[in-house]
Amino acid sequence: MKGIAIRLNESNNINTDYIISGRYKFSISDPKELAKHIFEDIEPGFVKRLKKDNMLVAGKNFGMGSSREQAPVALKSAGIKAVIAKSFARIFYRNAFNVGLLLIECETNKIKDGDKLMLDIKKDILKNLTANKTIKIIPLPDFMMRFITEGGAVEYFKKHKKW
Repeated sequence: MKGIAIRLNESNNINTDYIISGRYKFSISDPKELAKHIFEDIEPGFVKRLKKDNMLVAGKNFGMGSSREQAPVALKSAGIKAVIAKSFARIFYRNAFNVGLLLIECETNKIKDGDKLMLDIKKDILKNLTANKTIKIIPLPDFMMRFITEGGAVEYFKKHKKW
């Protein structure tokens, strides 16, 4: 999978309220509409920076805070192919895979905004093609990758009717 890095100005301890403000929790149910408001409280105009094939790059503890499922839904609906971070909050991690949003854990200090990236899940590496660097990623369990391939846990269970 190839993509272009898009970094947040502040990348550590991004909570789900920063990803999508709680004020939209009940007022917007359409994922495409939610996607128009990601990160607007911490980086107004962020969605205007999005291009095709973006991979969101962050620091430690991405997705902390509430268990709001709208956060990974909004990111996926915004066209984010993957979120690459040093670490993820536990509930966000599970919610993301449940909705089919790929999360990658690795060192992110050497990835800059606009860098061209290539992810090789089978080899457990992320290549920064711009900086000519290879970064080892934490391997993903097979069942999590099946969720991603099928579009999330619900879609997986609809199709296979089993674990």
